[in-house]
Amino acid sequence: MMRLAAMLLALCLPWLAMAQPMGDPAPLQYRDRAEEARFHALAAELRCVQCQNQSLADSNAQIAHDLRREVLNLMREGRSDAQIKQFLVERYGEFVLYRPRMEGSTLLLWLGPGVLLVAGAVLLFVHVSRRGRVAPAPAAADANQDEREW
Repeated sequence: MMRLAAMLLALCLPWLAMAQPMGDPAPLQYRDRAEEARFHALAAELRCVQCQNQSLADSNAQIAHDLRREVLNLMREGRSDAQIKQFLVERYGEFVLYRPRMEGSTLLLWLGPGVLLVAGAVLLFVHVSRRGRVAPAPAAADANQDEREW
């Protein structure tokens, strides 16, 4: 059994050596500097749907290469940035936008950090104010008791 496993492993090793991540076959060609600047600004606002924490401009995933080509083609068709974003949102969901729109479904995403910050500040204030009122009384009582024992 061990010989069979070793033989199968030996047969698979050459395939692993040939495996390489798929790269972008050809770099994007821009018509002019304005198109390139618009493309880079738009790609920086979009999220890679595979990497999740990288922009479309920064990702090396194959789907990011494909999406960059798609965005450039949509730009050349004459679509506005808003239309391109809407196309990608319809296809991949709100997740594709780094700055999701303010809607009912994203309200918690937009307001949640502020609500948590205010709630934390209120709790800290309440805790500090209670502690300030209660602390001096026990210290005075303990000092009087220590003097009587001597």
